[in-house]
Amino acid sequence: MRLQQFVASLACIAVLGGSIGAQAAVAKAKPKPKPHPAAAPMPDEKSSVTHGSVVVGGRTIVYTATAGNLILKNAKGHPDVSVFYVAYTQDGADRHKRPVTFLYNGGPGCASSPLHMFAFGPRRIKIKNAKPNAGPPFTLINNDQSLLDKSDLVFIDAPGTGFSKLLPGANPKDYYGIDQDAAAFAKFIERYISLNNRWNSPKFLLGESYGTPRSAALVDYLQNNDNMQFNGVILLSSVLDFDTIAPGPGNDLAYITYLPTEAAVHWYHEAPANRGSLQSVIDTARTFANGPYASALLQGDRLPHDQFVKIATEMAQMTGLSTTYVEQSNLRVQPQRFQKELLRSEGKQTGRLDARYTGYDMDQIGGSAEFDPADAYTSNALQSAFLSYARNTLHYTNDAHYPQCVGSVNQDWDYTRKSIFGWLAPTTSPDLQEAMTTNPMLRVFVGGGYFDMATPFGAAEWTFSHLGLQPALQSHVQMHFYDSGHMVYLNPQALVQFHADLDRFYNSVLSL
Repeated sequence: MRLQQFVASLACIAVLGGSIGAQAAVAKAKPKPKPHPAAAPMPDEKSSVTHGSVVVGGRTIVYTATAGNLILKNAKGHPDVSVFYVAYTQDGADRHKRPVTFLYNGGPGCASSPLHMFAFGPRRIKIKNAKPNAGPPFTLINNDQSLLDKSDLVFIDAPGTGFSKLLPGANPKDYYGIDQDAAAFAKFIERYISLNNRWNSPKFLLGESYGTPRSAALVDYLQNNDNMQFNGVILLSSVLDFDTIAPGPGNDLAYITYLPTEAAVHWYHEAPANRGSLQSVIDTARTFANGPYASALLQGDRLPHDQFVKIATEMAQMTGLSTTYVEQSNLRVQPQRFQKELLRSEGKQTGRLDARYTGYDMDQIGGSAEFDPADAYTSNALQSAFLSYARNTLHYTNDAHYPQCVGSVNQDWDYTRKSIFGWLAPTTSPDLQEAMTTNPMLRVFVGGGYFDMATPFGAAEWTFSHLGLQPALQSHVQMHFYDSGHMVYLNPQALVQFHADLDRFYNSVLSL
């Protein structure tokens, strides 16, 4: 990683040097200056305000919905990005006592529509659990698990995703990166708070997937740069330390964090008569992964052959793979290969976001999964239902394309962070540690799914056992895992449990 960055730096220096020489050569033929971007008219901030109600726990909550955009300016005061949001606020509530929660998904280049339309908005898309859905029309139902019973909600599309657009002249590098992204979200939240008189409201962040490292960086930024104290942070399908989910040469840690998830996935697809309880399988796998398996990987090529065979045999029994396959993988099975290999004999592969989902192979002798059934079976319903809801219920009209996830944003993302000691590995754990230490009243909720092959629950367990918090602060983090995948809310029963746990979390935080 550092070598690649060093080489890239040298390349940049070489290019800059050539540019300087070229500029000197044509100094006498300077082109006419272009009009300054500041001369462009200020983009409009528009919103559509509607009203509705939702029934949660037998209680009717009447709310105002605002779908609109806020313009963010760059350091020179020029409009740079238009951020789309949908806010739901309870009518008649005291805004100084009523909590407000800011929600966003990950990617990093993905919009907030999954959390909005599958999980916590007032309307939820009715879909099948871990199965393909029939085509449109898709049905929207009252969401009896909406978080509007606990808090006002503001769903935010990250810059460059959904209806959030970079404006002409904006540099994507100013937004597509760990620290750049946190600064942009901070600008949006501060503007929203000021415009809606919510400075004295209890405040929460709720991020999913890449939204979790965003939350860690963001809460620290807002508290220490903007003096905006937060009450709670909710991390769903967490990954703060990227080494925990990136197995490969030189990084055995992620093989350890993935193993309990692979055992859980095998349990799910195994014949019911052959399996015990999920929790017993997970406990056994966790003990094995953190003990004998971790010790074996630590020894590398020095591992004695008899121990190698023993570890391979136990690992095969836990994961459902053949001992031969595990041995040929040198005890290190890449996650995407596990997704392909587990059900190969059936001509199927498991999902990545949620391994309960299965799809048919396109290349039965291929080495890795060709696509993600969990994503393929849900994204179409999400797109159609959200755009219909935005236009027909929120009365928000926008003819622009609404990309749920933008590949170019993901590919161009800057994961580097500079410190006085040089380049840091991609992590936002230190940010959360600082946020919780400088604000000892801050509470953190960590949730995830046992069948998540994107951000395995073992990665979250590792991160929060290495966060470096003082003993008195360690109890300020609570963790809950569910019988579901990355998008926990796709399993209706898991969503009910998730909501119940969040209900208790909000109550406990607000009672401090």
